[in-house]
Amino acid sequence: MASTLPHTRHDRQDGPQHGHQDEQPGGGRRLEPSGGDQGGHPGGLQGGHAGGPHGGQPGQPGERPYAGTHDVTNQAPPLAPYDASEDTALLEGLRREGAGWAEEGLRRLGLRAGSAEVQEWSELANRHEPELRTHDRYGNRIDEVDFHPSWHHLMRAAVAEGLAGAPWADGRPGAHVARTARGLVWGHTEAGHGCPTSMTYAAVPALRAQPELAAVYEPLLTSRVYEPGLRVPAEKPGLLAGMGMTEKQGGSDVRTNTTTATPTAEPGVYTLRGHKWFTSAPMCDVFLVLAQAPGGLSCFLVPRVLPDGTRNTFRIQRLKDKLGNRSNASSEPEFDATVAWLVGPEGRGVRTIIEMVNCTRLDCVMMSAALMRKTLVEAGHHVRHRRAFGALLADQPLMRNVLADLALESEAATTLALRLAGAADRAVRGDVGEAAFRRIATAVGKYWVTKRGPAFTAEALECLGGNGYVEESGMPRHYREAPLLSIWEGSGNVNALDVLRALGREPGAAEALFAELASAEGADARLDAAVTRLKNQLTEASPVGARRLVELMALALQASLLVRYAPPAVADAFCATRLGGDWGHAFGTLPATADLGTILERALPDRD
Repeated sequence: MASTLPHTRHDRQDGPQHGHQDEQPGGGRRLEPSGGDQGGHPGGLQGGHAGGPHGGQPGQPGERPYAGTHDVTNQAPPLAPYDASEDTALLEGLRREGAGWAEEGLRRLGLRAGSAEVQEWSELANRHEPELRTHDRYGNRIDEVDFHPSWHHLMRAAVAEGLAGAPWADGRPGAHVARTARGLVWGHTEAGHGCPTSMTYAAVPALRAQPELAAVYEPLLTSRVYEPGLRVPAEKPGLLAGMGMTEKQGGSDVRTNTTTATPTAEPGVYTLRGHKWFTSAPMCDVFLVLAQAPGGLSCFLVPRVLPDGTRNTFRIQRLKDKLGNRSNASSEPEFDATVAWLVGPEGRGVRTIIEMVNCTRLDCVMMSAALMRKTLVEAGHHVRHRRAFGALLADQPLMRNVLADLALESEAATTLALRLAGAADRAVRGDVGEAAFRRIATAVGKYWVTKRGPAFTAEALECLGGNGYVEESGMPRHYREAPLLSIWEGSGNVNALDVLRALGREPGAAEALFAELASAEGADARLDAAVTRLKNQLTEASPVGARRLVELMALALQASLLVRYAPPAVADAFCATRLGGDWGHAFGTLPATADLGTILERALPDRD
C-alpha cells in the first residue's frame, strides 16, 4: 500500500548499508548481510552469518543458532543519505531575503550534511566527549581540551562553508542570509560545534570597536581555514573566538561581575584576575571577556597564546557536565595576571559586547529552527515505513494531524529566522529601519522559537515511539539539545525583559515592528485582531506580563510572514490555531478544516 504522506529521499543504495534489503509483506524490511553464506535460510541474522565460519549448520558448538524470531521487519531503513536542504520554506526564504545566489552551494551542502559519513561524525563527536588535560606528563600547566577527530572534521567543514566569520568579509548583499541558511542545513549534523562558529561570527562586529585590534584579528576571524591547536594567533591562517561573560555569583546579571582589570604601563593593555562560570569552546584562540576596570565594566580581548609565544594564564578548573551539547566543551577558566587588551571605552563593556549578543541570539533562533526541521524529517521518515493497526503510520489520520502541526511550527520558525537574517544583513549595510526592526525582533524571535524547541522535539521523538527513546536513533541527543538554546544568550525572562527595554529606550523599535506587521494588514482577520490586541497590550506593558506580550508579538510576526509568503493552507492553519484559538494544548490538535495534505506535501515532499 502506498503511503499518502509525501516522501523524502530514502532507500538509496549508494550509501553505507548494514546489508541488502528485501521487501517484506506488509511494507516492512528484512536486513541481511551483504554477501557470505546464508546457511540456506531465506533470512539471515542481522549483521552476521546464519551459519558458522565455514558454512556449518546452526547449533554447532560455539556458533549462534539461527532463530526465525530475529527476522527484522516493519522497521524504517536508515534515513541517511538524504538532502538536508530539501526544504521549500528554506529555499523560498533564501531567495526572498536576497541570497538566491547561494542556492547552488546550499544544495551541495545539504547533500553533504545528510550523508552517512557526516551523520556518523555527529554521532561520534557526541559519543566521545572532550577531555580536559590541565597538565602535561612533566607537570607543566597546559590547560588543553582534546576532542575526537570527528569534532575536527565537523569544525573544518563548517568553517570552510562560511559558518564562522566569513560573511563579514563578503561584500555581496545577502551574505549573512546565506550563512543563516547554511546553518539551517548544516544544523542537521550536531549542534555542539555550532557554538565556536557562532561566537567567532559574533566577535567580529564587537571587535570593530577597537580598530587597531580589528585590523590584526578580523582577517583571521573571517578566514575559511580551520587550524586547531594553540599557537600565536597572528601566525595562524584562521582563528576562532569565544566569549567569557558570566560569573558564578551573577549569571546573566553581568554588572555584578567581580573579575578585575588592572591597567599596565602599556596603553590599552590590562591584567585580569577572576573566575568565569560558563566559557564554552576553551580551545578558541581569543576570547572577548567582561571585567571591572577602573572606569567600570569593560570588554577585553584575551588571547590563549601571547605574541611572544608564551601561554596566557587561562587555568581551566573543570568542564561542565551538561545535560546536552556534549560534544562541545564548556569550561570554568581562572584568570590570574592574564594579559588582555581593552576593546572599546572603559565602562562601556555591555554596550561593546551587545552586538555580539545580537548575533549569537540570531544563531539560537537558527539552531532551534534547524533542530525542529531535523527532527520533523526524522519523524516523517519513520512513519512512512512503519505500520501499526493495519496501515502505515503515515496514513493514520491522527499521525497526519501531528506531523502537519509540527510542519506549521517548523516553517514558521524557519521563515522568521531568515527574516531576522535579512534584517541583520541590511542593517550592517546601513539600513536604519531594518536595524530598528532587528533590535526588537531578534529578541522576540529568540524568546519564542527557542521556547518551542523542547516541546517540538519531544513530540517528534514520540512519533518514533520506543525507537525514538533509544540513543541509537539520535532523537534523545536532539531532545537534550533543545532546552539549551533558550538558556544561552539570555534565558526566556532575560529576552522578554529585553524586549520591554527596547520598547522603552529605543523609540523606533515599536514602529519598526508594527510597520512589518502592517505589510500583512487585511490579509487575515485573525491576524488583524491579534495586532489590535498587541497595540492595546503595549499601553499596559509591565515586567510581570512580559512573556505574554512577547509571545503575542512573535505569533503575530510569524503569522504576518506566513500570510504573505506561504501557501494559503499553511497560513490559514497557522492563524486559525496560533491566533484564532482553534487549537488544543498539544501538537496534533489542528482543526478538521486544516488542509493536512497540502501542508504535508510542502513540508515533506515526495522526491523518490
